Amino acid sequence: MATEYGHGGHGPGRGRGGHEQGYDDWDSGWSTGSSGSDRRHRLPAALRAPIAARTWRELGYVLLSLPISVVLFTWTVTMVSLGAGLLVTFLGVPVLAAALAGCRGFGALERARARALLDVDVRGPEPLRVRKPGALAWMGAVLKSGASWRNLLYTLVQFPWALFSFIVAATLYPLGWSLLTYPLWFWVFPMYAGQAGLQLYGDDHHRIYLDNPFEITVTMLVGLGFTLATPWLVRALTTVDGLLVRGLLGPSLLSERVVELESDRGVVVDTAAADLRRIERDLHDGAQARLVGLAMDLGLAKEKLREDPQAAARMVEEAHGEVKTALQELRDLARGIHPAVLTDRGLDAALSSVASRCTVPVRVEVDLPSRPAPAIEGIAYFTVCELLQNISKHSRARSASVDVWRSENRLMLQVSDDGVGGADAAAGSGLAGLRDRLDAVDGVLLVDSPAGGPTRVIAELPWRG
Repeated sequence: MATEYGHGGHGPGRGRGGHEQGYDDWDSGWSTGSSGSDRRHRLPAALRAPIAARTWRELGYVLLSLPISVVLFTWTVTMVSLGAGLLVTFLGVPVLAAALAGCRGFGALERARARALLDVDVRGPEPLRVRKPGALAWMGAVLKSGASWRNLLYTLVQFPWALFSFIVAATLYPLGWSLLTYPLWFWVFPMYAGQAGLQLYGDDHHRIYLDNPFEITVTMLVGLGFTLATPWLVRALTTVDGLLVRGLLGPSLLSERVVELESDRGVVVDTAAADLRRIERDLHDGAQARLVGLAMDLGLAKEKLREDPQAAARMVEEAHGEVKTALQELRDLARGIHPAVLTDRGLDAALSSVASRCTVPVRVEVDLPSRPAPAIEGIAYFTVCELLQNISKHSRARSASVDVWRSENRLMLQVSDDGVGGADAAAGSGLAGLRDRLDAVDGVLLVDSPAGGPTRVIAELPWRG
């Protein structure tokens, strides 16, 4: 249903944001997107690729991979074979543990090399969980660690791939540059080799040399093709290297999920603590202070009841007004936590109530087949409250809208206004905290707020019935 709400008093929230930047693939240069400060290259990426810094870093990575992979492969095969052979005795266990520990160390070096040359930033795997002190506990932790065995697998898999990559790069780079510069050095053949030029074909009866201007030009063009194509081929090879590093030397999907959940739990705990402090402060500075003053006024009125009934009546009347004010403050506080209308009638009625208190007209449309779980419903309510109060305080908008709907297994919220825009969640505003709150329940907050407006904020929450 869609409803229009006019001007009201107040509502809840702070801060919005969202700006994007572009990334130039070859020279790692950031582009701001404004016409006056764009960094533009005179040559397209395909032509500047052979001389770009990234190309030489990737070539260096490929050339270094072969000798490094030989060391890693030799270590692994030697130590694992030795440890497997000694398993009939107790010595095989520490040898295997040492092999795996060495692979973990090599994995750290490979992550650093990928970070420096390929800009592939991979976190280290989960640390060893040694539950008891001592060498036996350490060896057991190394042997039980899945990250250790993934590092070992990397040393075995990387060797044939590094050999293939090295052969491709070491063949195509010299070939391309040699053919491209052939017009500069073809004179070497008639002067020092006793032949007309570079020999293309030859047998006992016939030989073909690249010696006339047309053939030299064609050779140079072929070399240009190899020179331009080789960086992209090497990039494809290093992309596979990056996948190997991420897949085998980084944390497992399970450990990443555990870290994410631990982080989300910390956000939930911090948010709950902040909410408790806010509630305690509001109670202490508001309703509690009024109730203390009310108790004192009633005590004075009780003392004056016999001496001056009219003064006591006035004091009781003033105390009655204070009671009403305290009750209103308690209602506002309860409404900010989890209003009764949300529990009784759902998001449609609760958001309509919030919109009616906003300082700009707000259109509310809620299209839900059923009600989500109370926790998700509460977070959705809080999110819209924050965004509407932000509109009231900062947007200078003339109108706003709230749309709520379900898309497959997601609860979608969209809050839009026609204000001045320019909101930035990265600047430490209230949207940053709101984004953390949504992240804690696997939610997403997207902000589109260009300077000059309009502003559109989309929140996604998991649908839990």
